[in-house]
Amino acid sequence: MRALSILIFLCAAATVPATAATEFVRIWHEWRDADHFDRISEYFTGEERLSRIPVLRTHRQSREGYYFTLHLKTDTAVPQGKFVVEVIRPDHPEPKVYTFQASLPAKDTALQLGLTGADWPGGRKASPVAWKISLHSADGKLLAEHKSFLWEKPAK
Repeated sequence: MRALSILIFLCAAATVPATAATEFVRIWHEWRDADHFDRISEYFTGEERLSRIPVLRTHRQSREGYYFTLHLKTDTAVPQGKFVVEVIRPDHPEPKVYTFQASLPAKDTALQLGLTGADWPGGRKASPVAWKISLHSADGKLLAEHKSFLWEKPAK
């Protein structure tokens, strides 16, 4: 009888679908000069060739800026996902909000989000005071979120 109840429990547990998870594994952030993105093929073709890590920028033609490199893991594909980057800059005490559209495959993925041009006026000497990055599905559902330590500290 005990063996039968264990067998029934194991069969029932195997049929419960696992929840699809999306998570930020790690986020790096740093200033990058425009020449960081230069590739040898660009000298021949005149067109920017991206590496295997996609790059999304607030101003497509401006490469120099402050970048967040995201390593994320998704169990299911995220078509038409939306990244929301909220940043408190040294020159502005209120969060500035930037959005990026991206479709993600169901696997470990890396992606770069760049605040370029007028969206990062402090240049290489400026670093964000605090930041929060969230990923939303096409219908607006929050899939994942990651924030810096100072994001939750109360203002004094």
